[in-house]
Amino acid sequence: MIRLDRRILTHFDFVQPILILPIIILSYILVLEANSVLASKQIVYFAVGFLAFGFFFLLPIKKIEWIIPMFYWICIILLISVDLFGVTKLGAKRWLEIPFVNFTIQPSEIMKPSFLLMLAYLIKRRPPDIKGYGLKDFLIFSFYILLPTFLIMKEPDLGTALILLIVGYAVLFVIGVNKKIWITIFVAIGISAPLIYENVLHDYQKKRITDFLSEESSYHVRQSIIAIGSGGLTGKPKDEATQTHFKFLPISTSDFIFAYTIERFGFIGGLGLLMLYGFLIAHLLSLNYGLKDDYFTQVITTGIGILIFIYVSVNIMMTIGFAPVVGVPLPFYSYGGSSFVTFLSLFGILQNLLTFRFDPTYRFVKIKF
Repeated sequence: MIRLDRRILTHFDFVQPILILPIIILSYILVLEANSVLASKQIVYFAVGFLAFGFFFLLPIKKIEWIIPMFYWICIILLISVDLFGVTKLGAKRWLEIPFVNFTIQPSEIMKPSFLLMLAYLIKRRPPDIKGYGLKDFLIFSFYILLPTFLIMKEPDLGTALILLIVGYAVLFVIGVNKKIWITIFVAIGISAPLIYENVLHDYQKKRITDFLSEESSYHVRQSIIAIGSGGLTGKPKDEATQTHFKFLPISTSDFIFAYTIERFGFIGGLGLLMLYGFLIAHLLSLNYGLKDDYFTQVITTGIGILIFIYVSVNIMMTIGFAPVVGVPLPFYSYGGSSFVTFLSLFGILQNLLTFRFDPTYRFVKIKF
């Protein structure tokens, strides 16, 4: 007789799907209203994403930890290949084309789970002492953080590069680093900021910052603010959401989907969406209190929580004119496949680590005769 191991159900974190599924459902409703063709494609992305979740959930990650460095370096090679053989779209070389199938992949998205897994792998093998990591360990971790950051920045994709940089060092901050190192870094950043602006940023990136600091907002932001203001407290029926359906609001199903949400469902709808994200982030970070010395799972949990916080914060501030316009989607909400599949893969890894952390044998079923 074959039956499911009950420990899978008792240790599975059901809070995560309870918070994530409403976000996915609401996203699909909005995309369907705006463009039925995109909604059909989104169904395919949903299928691929949940398959990725299932794959990583069932993968015996702790049994094959040895493969993580190999996965990381393969992703590094892919990022280098982008510079040599990459496909250029919209002025940026961020994709690799798979021969014979006319399909492209974005190595910077694949790098995100690899990046967190590599940090988890390293920190598990070099846990911090009572005073936190010293300079030697900090420099070792910095190498693995800065290498993909630099390669992604060259594409150029400053947004993704900065996200990896912030997530990497935020994880180290939570795990523990000597405070003298942080003070030195903050002073160095303050001194070198003007040089970084002049010599590192591309012209179009400087223009985004200039547009953000100018008195008049860009066209995209103005239309977004109009959509938000027109939504009022409870929103409009879909036929009266003129900003979206008359195409005044650009990219309404991806970058500016939060503005579309408020146009349709008003302040209450936008607040409800933010509460779902807030509860999800708080829940993820609260898991660390029960993980004790399990640094591997702590890194993954903290990294995903910080990643979602950054994505949500930047996207919404961009929508209301408080940040430069960059292509940062809302997790599980903006139309598109790369981000959706990446985040479901990350949550598949996390659920695996949480569900099977008391089961070193990784037996998913019990067989009795």
